[in-house]
Amino acid sequence: MGKITLTLPDGKKLTPAPGQNLFDLSRGSSGLVLAARLDGDLVSLDAVPERDARLEWVTYGEKAGVEVYQRSASFILNMAVAELYHNTRLVIGHSISFGFYYDFYCGIPVTQELLNEITATMREIIARDLPFQRRVLSRPQASEFFAARAMSDSQRLIESSRVERVQVYECGRFANLEIYPLAYSTGAVSRFELKSYSPGFVILFPEPDDFTVNSHIGKTRKLFQIYQESKEWGKILGVSDVGRLDQIIARDGVSEIIKVAEALHEKKIARIADTITERRDDLRLALVTGPSGAGKTTFCKRLSAQLQVNGIRPLALSMDNYFVDRDACPRDGRGEFDFEALEALDLDLFNRHLSDLLEGREVAVPRFDFETGRRAPGPSPTWLEDDQVLLIEGIHALNPRISASVAERHKFRIYISALTQLTINDHSRISTTDTRILRRMVRDSRYRNYSAAQTLKRFPSVIRGERRNTYPFQESADMMFNTALVYELAVLKDLAVPLLEKIPRGDEAYPEAQRLLTFLMLFLPVAADEVPPTSILREFIGGSSFRY
Repeated sequence: MGKITLTLPDGKKLTPAPGQNLFDLSRGSSGLVLAARLDGDLVSLDAVPERDARLEWVTYGEKAGVEVYQRSASFILNMAVAELYHNTRLVIGHSISFGFYYDFYCGIPVTQELLNEITATMREIIARDLPFQRRVLSRPQASEFFAARAMSDSQRLIESSRVERVQVYECGRFANLEIYPLAYSTGAVSRFELKSYSPGFVILFPEPDDFTVNSHIGKTRKLFQIYQESKEWGKILGVSDVGRLDQIIARDGVSEIIKVAEALHEKKIARIADTITERRDDLRLALVTGPSGAGKTTFCKRLSAQLQVNGIRPLALSMDNYFVDRDACPRDGRGEFDFEALEALDLDLFNRHLSDLLEGREVAVPRFDFETGRRAPGPSPTWLEDDQVLLIEGIHALNPRISASVAERHKFRIYISALTQLTINDHSRISTTDTRILRRMVRDSRYRNYSAAQTLKRFPSVIRGERRNTYPFQESADMMFNTALVYELAVLKDLAVPLLEKIPRGDEAYPEAQRLLTFLMLFLPVAADEVPPTSILREFIGGSSFRY
């Protein structure tokens, strides 16, 4: 075999020696190099290049590098627990602040002494700079591998999914199925903090901007309770991880899961409507917000139906209809449209309409056409009757500036999000952001004339906007609602995969598309016709019985 040439983004070329891996080649590079991309494909640093390729180092300064670091630190956490406490089940949960929440499933109380002991052991593992040993196994080999280690969650996933080959990492007493790369060795993880968060704890990671760990966990208790509620829903459904879901799909039992999951949604929405009804004498304004892809519009329509059952006639007002025309929309630091900015809305018109409605005057609510990017006159004038509640929906709805002229006693705030309750296995989480990306990508392709690549490229700006405009107000909500459905990723799979596969190698969105394709391969598909017409998922996949 002749010489291999690897070309860096700045044009510099590297010629590795035969058998030389990427870790050796990365020595002397700037920043904390955690992985690499070869022609856009994310690979571990233990990989040995076999052909000419474009090479990019993945550092902690970018999203992919942060994710490699987080997975590696989580692996070390599990290594430490395995060394200290044999036969102990530690289960990953959701994100809290800039970290991951964990629970012990064996009755071990979480004390500061316990966390200090785990931290000390993690520091020892990191100081030893142990290599993460990566192996690629066939499905039978992987099933036998996890069966021998009594890791039933991973064994179940391997045997239920259609994945033919899987990636396994080992280090010390611990091993895990990892669909994405880890760092080269434990020494790459230098900063973290374990912090008690009853009843479990959180592992906090360094912030990408300055590589320091922020020990302060902001106000997240209301959101945490919704996560806990979702876990209880998972127990009711008998589904906690992807392997369980795949088993149910393989046994043709998903129809029952869908019915119960949708019934849990309906029951919670009815409970929110009952709470609003208890305050009907004072209430004039119900405000609904949540991040992109949460399903705010369908939630409001279902809440409206439940309010009508209680004798309240809501008048819905979507803030999306108050977008400025696209050519007047502000742009972010990359020069792309910043639809999440407060300035993307015609606030003057919105506030004027809000005041007019609350004072009983007619308004002409506009309609925003997402395909043309322009605002048009609405179908007919709208007004608010004395016995009606105004239901306002939008990513800025809880911002005090939106309803500053309305007395607090007249307002009821609702925060919704798609907080995925599934995990891949006990040790690997599913990002709630991924569910929202897939929802939005399918919807944008069907209804907003955006390609999957455009959605993926725009989403970092979406997240930045949510951190600035939506998340700071979430804990001010009177009630919260989780719109995630335990079965939905299996439905989104067959709709999203063809869109992702159209993104060519070399496109800026290609690495993210490949990451999502790898993730979706874990799921057995479920036909979209199984989804009820009133489901929140229908807002994204089409076929809803609601009009939008």
